[in-house]
Amino acid sequence: MAQVRIWVHAVWATKRREPLMANKNKRTEIFKHIKSYAKEKKIYLDFINGESDHVHALISMACDQNIAQIMKLLKGESSSFANQKQLFGTDFAWADDYYAASIGQSQVEVVRNYLKNQEEHHRSKTFEEECQVFMVKYGFVRILG
Repeated sequence: MAQVRIWVHAVWATKRREPLMANKNKRTEIFKHIKSYAKEKKIYLDFINGESDHVHALISMACDQNIAQIMKLLKGESSSFANQKQLFGTDFAWADDYYAASIGQSQVEVVRNYLKNQEEHHRSKTFEEECQVFMVKYGFVRILG
């Protein structure tokens, strides 16, 4: 049996980054549903959290999974769930894009703590500012200078 430990920090947003998940109770409900669905699909979703317009997830991928497949499953099913239950009272959709970066085992607890404190982080930083920091940190863009 193959044993694989590939940790991924994935982030995705609502369509047009609309604050559709502003209601914390409803946001918690969709996060619980995503976690439950992930378990059903044998996706190890270690931690999930976010704010009104985006989601962070810490995922450990199995040897037969890839990030595109995981994101398609989690985003597609959860938007269907939200719309069927009319959870957010409008047509709910995720943006097409996402970003995901691998993290080392030594950084798992650091990422968990970051995800746990999303409300605190977003008191001083917008989602766009957070994205820019991560784009540089994970090497998606380079700072000129």
